[in-house]
Amino acid sequence: MVAIPASGSVSKREWRVSGANPPARKSKASSRWWMSVLASAVVSLAAFLLYRTLSRYSLDQIVASVRAIPAERLGMAGLFAGASYLCLTGFDWLALRYVGRPLSYRLAALASFTSLSLGHNIGFAALSSGAVRYRFYSRWGLTTDQVAKLILFCGFTVGLGLAILGGSALLLRPELARDITGLQKPIVIALGVACLGLASAYVATAALHRRGQVIKVRTWSLYMPPLRLAVAQVIVGPLNFACVAACLHQALAAVTDVEYLGVASVYVIANVTSLITHIPGGLGVIESVVMFLLPEANLIGALIVFRFVYYLMPLAIGLPLFLATELLFRKRRCNSPLAEKALQQ
Repeated sequence: MVAIPASGSVSKREWRVSGANPPARKSKASSRWWMSVLASAVVSLAAFLLYRTLSRYSLDQIVASVRAIPAERLGMAGLFAGASYLCLTGFDWLALRYVGRPLSYRLAALASFTSLSLGHNIGFAALSSGAVRYRFYSRWGLTTDQVAKLILFCGFTVGLGLAILGGSALLLRPELARDITGLQKPIVIALGVACLGLASAYVATAALHRRGQVIKVRTWSLYMPPLRLAVAQVIVGPLNFACVAACLHQALAAVTDVEYLGVASVYVIANVTSLITHIPGGLGVIESVVMFLLPEANLIGALIVFRFVYYLMPLAIGLPLFLATELLFRKRRCNSPLAEKALQQ
């Protein structure tokens, strides 16, 4: 669901799939200039954050932490991290259909993984990953408004995922959630019902309104997706966070006896906290929340492993991938003005 000011109405032509109109030469040159500056800034910041994160730990700490995790647990953590990023590519694939500009899955996956592997570590994910997404999608014919709608759609899928996973964990094991959070059981149950109720209301609203129909809320106009996309959102959103929680659980289970649903509840709390603070990759926030809510064991080694598996390994892949695509796009643009358009086919 995308919200824009009511005064800024969107024409129905936005929903039709069509080629992008060629911009004026002056605007195109200006756009390429600031996009190049933005790309350089993103790469520099990502490289700095990778260095800063690695410098927090000595080589001995890193080696000891990895060795403390059984190979089976480490492998499963990697598989769940990969499954999470696979789910995240689905966010973009669905969003492209929402804005009426469907592209091939490989293009959606390239833009999604590259932008999120950087955005998760840079912080202010909506802006940082959104800037990288714009870098890709604007080349493939999407307008600025369409990219903005795509980013908001993905952000709303994130919110649905956190609400559904958190609500399910609270209702399935309210006693466990009570012990972890310190909240009374009735409050835990009420929060769980509220989380799932919001997701249900979203799907019901999509079912009752036609695609593109405007829902006015004060000064805002809300554009609902079709029911099939709303249902897909409430499936892939929580599935993504379930995989992340499973990745964290595999790392923690190597050093302490902890249930998956307990880890899922803790991760939702830690993730919401990191989203509020906008600290790059939740650096220190996720560790602090997990260690506060699960204080009975020495978890720092497992948390180091989780951070490397879920944040730093994708960053180590996404950063050179982004640089490679920048060089490839630049080379193809120089060789043929039609090369980028051919990528969409």
